[in-house]
Parts: sequence; C-alpha cells; structure tokens
Amino acid sequence: MKLEHLNTETFKEKVFNYETNKDWKFEGERPAIIDFYADWCQPCKIVAPILEELKEEYGDKLDIFKVNTEEQRELASIFGIQSIPSLLFIPAEGQPQMAMGALPKDTFKQAISDVLLIN
Repeated sequence: MKLEHLNTETFKEKVFNYETNKDWKFEGERPAIIDFYADWCQPCKIVAPILEELKEEYGDKLDIFKVNTEEQRELASIFGIQSIPSLLFIPAEGQPQMAMGALPKDTFKQAISDVLLIN
C-alpha cells in the first residue's frame, strides 16, 4: 500500500493550515503520522516498509503521510526538522509529538497506542 506524499498545499488541507492558524489546529479526521524523510537517508529506508505495514494493519483508523524534506523545504523548516527521519505523531485531539530516528515497529505501535490512542 502506497503512502500519500504531501506538498505544502495538501499538507494545509489535510494536516495543519499554518498560514491561517498560529496555534496548532489539526485538519484531519483521524489520527496521523507524518514521516519527514529524504531519498538519500538510509534510516528513512528502514522506516518506510514499517510504515507501509502499519498502514495495512491499522487501515482506516490511521492516516500515514510522507514529506520529502528535500522537495518540501518550507514544511521541513516550519517544523524545525534538523535530522531525519523525523516522525510527527498527531492525535485527533491535542498536541502532536515529534520522534526522531529509525524507530522499531514495536515503538511505533506503542506510540500509536499511547499518543494516538488507537488500539
């Protein structure tokens, strides 16, 4: 299952319209994970198939998006992305949380349960 890649326009529609809102306001309908990555990044290549597996397992309970930090520099700078992969966990309500690095699948599942409140 291919994950959806976001650009600034689709990001504003589906995640957060940072041009109209100063404070965090999630535009999505269900919890989401955003993978900030680059094609040359080896740890990003480890995370990619894990995210695809998670999308298959959780299906419609969860959206998983990808943002290429090389192509979408504006989005990367808005979130202050310094290292990749950086993963933004967005609950349906409340503040998002950022995690850095190539997380193992168990850690993703724990965050999905604890931060996104999906079982």
